[in-house]
Amino acid sequence: MTRSLPANPGDEQLKNLLQRVRRIAVVGLSPKPHRDSHRVSAYMQRAGYEIIPVYPREDRILGARVFRTVSEAEPPVDLINVFRRSEDLPEVVDDILRAAHPDAPVWFQLDCVHEGAIADLARAGRTVIYDRCLMVEHARLAPGG
Repeated sequence: MTRSLPANPGDEQLKNLLQRVRRIAVVGLSPKPHRDSHRVSAYMQRAGYEIIPVYPREDRILGARVFRTVSEAEPPVDLINVFRRSEDLPEVVDDILRAAHPDAPVWFQLDCVHEGAIADLARAGRTVIYDRCLMVEHARLAPGG
């Protein structure tokens, strides 16, 4: 049985989100500059956002202290951007729901879709954006993006 996914927020909601966000936790932020997670995060950092890396190894990425899980990241976190394989998303969502960031929207990058994980976040009242690139949407919607 296929669940129906909630609709992604519209452009106006995304613009408002991008204007109020300051600190972005990035799950799966690779230290390798050629990886999408690194390129997108470096772009967002250059655009003025504080990046909080969440990665199982490394001490620093993009000059910032690395946390092993979202629940270890120091509040406040305004947005959680996820770069993980779809099959890993239930575990990531469990961690997100345990974290002390109850109002942080969750942004799943391109091809990052797991119906059950998205439904769990939606049931918890979280704003969920999925199968979209944060960098592309920022460049398209943010003033000066």
